[in-house]
Amino acid sequence: MITTTLFPGRYIQGPKAIEKLKDEIDRFGKRGFIIADPFVYDELLPEYKSSLGDESDYEVERFEGECTDKEIQRLVEEMKKTDADVVVGFGGGKTIDTAKAVAHEQDLPMIIVPSLASTDAPCSALSVVYTEDGEVDKYLFLKQNPNVVLVDTTVIARSPVNMLVAGMGDALATWFEAKSCMESHSPNMAGNLGSMTAYNLANLCFETLMNSGYAAKLSCEAGVTTPALEKIIEANTLLSGLGFESGGLATAHAIHNGLTVLEPTHNYTHGEKVTIGTLASLFLTDQTTDLIETVYEFCNEIGLPVTLEGIGLKDASDEDLMKVAEAATAEGETSHNEPMPVNAESVFAAIKMADAFGKQFV
Repeated sequence: MITTTLFPGRYIQGPKAIEKLKDEIDRFGKRGFIIADPFVYDELLPEYKSSLGDESDYEVERFEGECTDKEIQRLVEEMKKTDADVVVGFGGGKTIDTAKAVAHEQDLPMIIVPSLASTDAPCSALSVVYTEDGEVDKYLFLKQNPNVVLVDTTVIARSPVNMLVAGMGDALATWFEAKSCMESHSPNMAGNLGSMTAYNLANLCFETLMNSGYAAKLSCEAGVTTPALEKIIEANTLLSGLGFESGGLATAHAIHNGLTVLEPTHNYTHGEKVTIGTLASLFLTDQTTDLIETVYEFCNEIGLPVTLEGIGLKDASDEDLMKVAEAATAEGETSHNEPMPVNAESVFAAIKMADAFGKQFV
């Protein structure tokens, strides 16, 4: 059996880590092409301008808001007009995924600077590409993981609390999906089996959430960096990234993808939709009542959704939910990595059960 474990080239985390960005750009090239989301472009870049060196050392392009083929190609064409030779993605998950895709298209080094700890996108060799209507279109598998992931925890501590919580929702799926892949001998995102390292890091991700999640939320609400917040930022970004990519995905993310077919969910974060997928997967895989209650209590405590109403689907019909289940179990979806047969009917039942169980907490 061949196992594969994927890592970013270098992971840097801590207060004011952004001050190292110019040094990291210089390690790989002469000029950076910074793709910045609107908040970073308007608020953060002016503040950290002195850390980037002379303006001749970099170009900045504003990200337009969705990781689509059209946006990727627009940015590729903009970059071709410059002499930049290093791609920098600075922003949230969709900005990061787009920057990774641009670097992939141009075969250039990539540096990822997340402004949020809202997804596990920063470390992976994967971009989730959406349609113009906001539905998941495809997974774009990249040639390599980012050369550098640079996480300034001072920036994260000032970010919206709901985005940190959303990151915990994304990270919550990591262990359950990796465990399913381990038990079913299903492939990870590299197409091989996960390693002992990957599975143990996925489990550490779950333990870190349970131990430090609530304190990290309070830290972010106060706008300060603390050991708990540092741990959760690392769990959301590095542990979850390594865990999902090298351990594998299963039903939680497949249900997320299915939920995107319903327009009301488009107003909710990736992590919130993944949370509903995780809760449903607990019933699909017949986990113990004690574990199910522990996960629901954690979600309720930090503010993750525990019912369909929490992602805009209060009035979703059974027909709507069956559409979700059918999309989640389409050929090639990761729901088939579970250690038992999975079909649309069983996923539909699990979603309904997760919603019913969650109603006792709201």
